[in-house]
Amino acid sequence: MIEFHYESDFLLDDETKFADWISRVVGSEGGTIKQLDYIFCSDNYLLDMNKKYLFHDTFTDIITFDYSVGKQIGGDIFISVDRVKENAIQFEIHFEEELLRVMAHGLLHLFGYTDKTETGKAEMRGKEDEKIKLFHVEQ
Repeated sequence: MIEFHYESDFLLDDETKFADWISRVVGSEGGTIKQLDYIFCSDNYLLDMNKKYLFHDTFTDIITFDYSVGKQIGGDIFISVDRVKENAIQFEIHFEEELLRVMAHGLLHLFGYTDKTETGKAEMRGKEDEKIKLFHVEQ
């Protein structure tokens, strides 16, 4: 099951379209969905979580809590809409593309991909690009 929660004024324009895409991303990695919750929030909301749970006093675009068991994917993915907007401006891309990148990024963490090394970051970026392309695939 995929659920979307909103702790800010932001709302996805078409939850079904995003849920279908997420299902395709999970399937493309050989997984099944147990329970995925995407929580869209503000910078301050995510900063408080970052301090409380990860002991980091910095803004971030995403925090992923992994409850997966093997390829049965589960987790809470918190996304700062403020940070996604700023990143889109900084990288000179559309907001939706940056949102998809961050949403895919959280899923990829649930499959064990990391971005702690330069090699890991490059692999993660390639996977993000691959998964973004699946958004535009009609089923």
